[in-house]
Amino acid sequence: MAKLVVLKFGKGSFEAGFPVTLQIGQENSRPQSEVMGELPPDIELPLHFNCWQAIYRSLDFSARPIGIPKPQSPNASDQECLQAAQNLRDRFNSWLQSAPFRPIREKWLEKLQTSDKIRVILQTQDYQLQKLPWHLWDLIELYPNAEIALSAPSYEKVNFSPVPTATVKILALLGDSQGVDITTDQLLLQELPDTKIYFLVEPSREDLTDNLWQQNWDILFFAGHSSSHSTGETGQIYINQTESLTISQLKYALKQAVERGLKLAIFNSCDGLGLAREFASLHIPQLIVMREPVPDRVAQTFLKHFLQAYAGGKSLYLAVREARERLQGLDGQFPCASWLPVIYQNPAENPPSWQDLISKEAVKDGKNLTVDFAAATANPQPKKVAKHSKMQLFWLICSSVAITGLVAGGRYLGMLQAFELYAFDQLQRLRPEEKPDSRLLVVTITEQDVQLQAPEKPQGSLSDESLLKLLKKLETYQPQVIGLDIYRDRPVKSELPELAKRMHKSQLSAVCRVSDSHSEHPGIKPPPEIPPERLGFSDLVIDSDNIVRRHLLALTPPPSSPCKASYAFSVQLALRYLAAANISLKFTNDGAWKLGKATFKPLTAHTSGYQGIDAAGHQILLNYRLGRSLEKFVPQVTLTEILTGKVNPNTVKNRIVLIGTTAQSFQDYSSTPFITREGAIEQIPGVILQAQMISQLLSAAIDGRSLLWTWSIWQEIIWIWGWSLAGILLSWYSQRLLYLTIAAGVAIISLYGICLVILIQWSGWIPLIPPTIVLVSSIIVAYYIRDFPRSTENTPIFVITNNR
Repeated sequence: MAKLVVLKFGKGSFEAGFPVTLQIGQENSRPQSEVMGELPPDIELPLHFNCWQAIYRSLDFSARPIGIPKPQSPNASDQECLQAAQNLRDRFNSWLQSAPFRPIREKWLEKLQTSDKIRVILQTQDYQLQKLPWHLWDLIELYPNAEIALSAPSYEKVNFSPVPTATVKILALLGDSQGVDITTDQLLLQELPDTKIYFLVEPSREDLTDNLWQQNWDILFFAGHSSSHSTGETGQIYINQTESLTISQLKYALKQAVERGLKLAIFNSCDGLGLAREFASLHIPQLIVMREPVPDRVAQTFLKHFLQAYAGGKSLYLAVREARERLQGLDGQFPCASWLPVIYQNPAENPPSWQDLISKEAVKDGKNLTVDFAAATANPQPKKVAKHSKMQLFWLICSSVAITGLVAGGRYLGMLQAFELYAFDQLQRLRPEEKPDSRLLVVTITEQDVQLQAPEKPQGSLSDESLLKLLKKLETYQPQVIGLDIYRDRPVKSELPELAKRMHKSQLSAVCRVSDSHSEHPGIKPPPEIPPERLGFSDLVIDSDNIVRRHLLALTPPPSSPCKASYAFSVQLALRYLAAANISLKFTNDGAWKLGKATFKPLTAHTSGYQGIDAAGHQILLNYRLGRSLEKFVPQVTLTEILTGKVNPNTVKNRIVLIGTTAQSFQDYSSTPFITREGAIEQIPGVILQAQMISQLLSAAIDGRSLLWTWSIWQEIIWIWGWSLAGILLSWYSQRLLYLTIAAGVAIISLYGICLVILIQWSGWIPLIPPTIVLVSSIIVAYYIRDFPRSTENTPIFVITNNR
C-alpha cells in the first residue's frame, strides 16, 4: 500500500523556530501515527538560501525571466553556484538532524520502509520554508519511491461530476514566447497518447477566459514567461507580448474549470511558487511549477521525461521525481537544474494516474461507438473549393497591402524609430575592421598632462604656456593643418604676446559653439585671436537616446549667437587639408555638396529609420571608421610626449593634427552606437569624435569610401510590401505549422543577412524592423485566412452513435 506522510508546520520563524507535527498513514485513510517535534532557530539558513539564489539568478544562461529583476553584479560562475548549493545542502540537513526534530526523524524511520511508495506533503504558509530545497532532505533521498510536495494550511475538496471521456483533455496555453522556445513544449504534448489538446497561442485575456469557462479540461498546461512577487503571495503569467495576468485576475474562470474537473496544472515556466500559492485558494488538486528561473533546455527536458513517465503508468509523484532526477544530467551545463520542479498539492485530493484521467465508462462504451464518415465524403464540390481558393488569395493580397500600409503609416509617425535605430546599431557592430587613417594625428591631453600643468594654473585642460610650447614644437614638424578642439572664450594672457601672434598667423583652427534656442544654451565664444575663416562650430546632433549617429556639416547661426561659424570644425579642417590637393567644395543643383569623389546629400525629416526628426542645417549619417577599437582608428600621442620630444617628426608631417582633452574630469565624451566588451554603450572623447568626422570627409573625397546611404520612401515601401507578399506565399504553400515556422525563421534570418551584407559591402541602410513586422503579421493573417474557411465549410463531420 502507498503511504501518505504529512509534515505540518505551525506558526514560527527562523529566529524563533518552528513547531512541527508528523502524520503517517495509508493513502485514503486516517493517519495511523502522529508525533510532535520542532525545528530550532537558525537565522543562517535563509542567508545561505539567499546567497545560492542570488548566484543562481546571475548565471549566464537563457531563461524565461520576464518580470524578474536582472542582477547588477557580473555573472557568477557555475562553480560558485555549485559551491553555494553544497553549502546550503549541508546547512539544511544539519538543521533537519537537530535534537528537537529527532522524534519526527525516528518515527519516520520506524514506520516507513525504503520499498514503500511514499507521498510526502509539507504543509506551511511560510514562504521561506516553501522555497527551501526539501528534495535534498537525506530521508527523501534515502527512500527511492518518495517525493515531497508543498501545500497551504487551508484547503478543501471540490465536488464535481466527471463527464465520461475516452481522452485526456488538455488546454495548452502557449504565452509570450519572446526570447524562449516553446515550440518544443508543443511538440512534446502532441506526442501524448489518448489526448485531445487545444492550443491557445498568445491569446487575449478574453479568449483564455472563454476557453476556461466553456469546456471541461483535465490538464491546464502553460509555457512561456512567468514570475512571482518577492513576497510569494502572487505570481503572474505573460499570455502575450502585451498582456500579463495574475491568478486572481482569472479567479472565476479557474474556479469554474476546477468545478468542471480540472485535476492538474503544469506551469513549465519561471519562478512559479507565487503562482502555486495563489492557486491554493482555488483548491486546484495538483500543480507542477518551477521554483526558479528555468532555461529552455531544462524546461523541455523535464517536460519530456515527466510526460513519458506519467503517461507510461507511473504515479504523478514518482513521475515528477524521475523527471527531476534525470535533470541531473544537465547540471554540468545548467547548475542545480534538478532543484527546479516542485509539486503543489491540495491535501484533500488524491493525485490521479494517467489512466484515471480517462473515464473507464467512456472506454467501455467506446467499444460500441461507430463513426459515420458520410458527411465528410459526400459532395466534395471541387469547383467551389477552387473558386474559393482564388478568392482567398485575393483577400490575402489585399491583407498584405493593408498590413504594409499600417506598418508604413506607423513608421512615418515615428512609432518604430527607436527599434530601427537599435537594429541599425546592431548591424553596425558586425562590420569588419578598417585600416587606421594615417592622415590624422590626435594630441591627447590626459589627466596626467593636466596635473603636470598645475603650476601654470590653466583655466581649462591646456594652459597658455603649454599651448605656446605645443605650437612651437608642432610647427617645426610641419603639419598640414592644426585644429584646437578646446574651448577658449578668453584672450591670451597679456604676458604671452607671442602666443597671440602665433594663433593669429599660424594654420591653427579652433572651435566655438553656436547658441541653441531649443536647449537655451547661450553658446561659447571663439578665441579672439583666431580669424573667422579658421573657426568651426563643435555642435553635435544627438538622438533622443543620447547617441551620435549623424554628422552636422553646416548650419545658419542665430544672429544673437556668439559663434558665427557656418561650417563644422571637422569640415573646416577637412577643407583646409583638401585645398592642398586642389579639392574644393562645390554644390549641385539639388543642394547637395560635391567634394572630390563624394556627393553629400543632406538628410530629410524622413530618412530610413529616422522619422520626423529636425533635419535643419546640412546633416549626413556618420559612417564610423572601426579599428581595433573605436578610439584606436587614428594614431595618438600625449601632450607630454610632444613637449618632451619623444615623437617622431614623420608622424606629424603633412598631417591634420587635432588637439583635445581625453581627461575624464572634463567630461567631454559622446555616446556611440557601439558597445564595449562589458556590454555598455561605448563613449569616446570629443576630440576622437571630431577625428571620426574628419576621417569620413577625407576618406569619401579622396579614397571614394562609401558614405551611408538610404532609399527613398517609395523604394522602402516597395521593399516592405515585398516581404509582406513573401509571408503570404510562405503561409499559402506551407501546409504544416512546423514547416511554416521553419520557413518563417529562415526568411527572418535571410532578411537580417541581406540587410547586413548591404551595409557591409555597399554602406546601405535599408529597413529591417518594418519588413520583419509585416512578414510575421502576413504569415499569421494568411495562416488563419487560409484555414478558416476550411475549418468552417470543409471540415469533415463525424457523427458518433451508440449501438446497443
